[in-house]
Amino acid sequence: MSEEPLPNAPVVGVVTVLYNSDAYLDDFVAGLAAQRDVRLRLYAIDNSPTADGLTRLRALAAEHGIPGEFVANAENVGIARGNNQGIVLALRDACSHVLLANNDVAFAADTLAPLLAQVRDWRRAATPHILYADSGETWYAGGEVRPWTARVLHAETSPSAAAPAAIPTQYSSTCFLLVHAEVFAHVGHMDEAYFVYYDDVDFALRCGAAGVEIVVVPSSRVAHKVGGSTAGARSPFTAFHANRSRVYFIRKHFRGLRFVTAMTYTLATRAIRLVTAPAAERRATWAGLVAGFTLAFGRGGRSATP
Repeated sequence: MSEEPLPNAPVVGVVTVLYNSDAYLDDFVAGLAAQRDVRLRLYAIDNSPTADGLTRLRALAAEHGIPGEFVANAENVGIARGNNQGIVLALRDACSHVLLANNDVAFAADTLAPLLAQVRDWRRAATPHILYADSGETWYAGGEVRPWTARVLHAETSPSAAAPAAIPTQYSSTCFLLVHAEVFAHVGHMDEAYFVYYDDVDFALRCGAAGVEIVVVPSSRVAHKVGGSTAGARSPFTAFHANRSRVYFIRKHFRGLRFVTAMTYTLATRAIRLVTAPAAERRATWAGLVAGFTLAFGRGGRSATP
């Protein structure tokens, strides 16, 4: 750590899920080590097929004096379950806050303090202004779920210099999301029916329904190496899981006419891909849609229309 934190400084449990993350870990741990006036505990859950990344992360954490727990799963259990494994450990250790963080990110010493200033109890969660690491353009500065189509949109315009210290938002990615530890008693954990994609959207809507306000803090910035651990936007993996999760999300959160329009929009746009995409993507898209209709409801059950 950059300096010895005060004994009464908040204890933040940093939960990160690894999957072939080796190339990103140096920047990630350097960012953690630079944070001031906070005590960090790292909870690393590894879904990778080899232990190389977890071994590297353990060594980096020890080098920087960051205590932690390092769990190697026997198989890839998905991002939602991996996050839950880390959350359980952070709550067991009485962390005051939990930071859900991708490890393909880089950030400076002044990143976490502005978020902590906003999250004084469970009624508020905070996320930074997130930029593309390669271009410096905005990747996320707030977000919303379109109620008639289930599209999830990021605000891609940088907050102005006159922006308030905290900007309310309906949706936040778990790329870098700080919550108070007590929030899980009110909202529940991540829904493990999602293997990947829409798990963060689900969690954000459940936060809103439970009275947790999510805010974007413009003074806090993170550089995101987007797509670092996935196979690409049009890969069979993405085609399967994005469609599986989207259909399940609509079934879980939408009712009445909004359910009909959102599901119709989703199926109509996927019908085009079922005709025009390469064969492997077509098969994965169809399989994902079918799987989304057959998934049993997980954590949080069904909820109200956004």
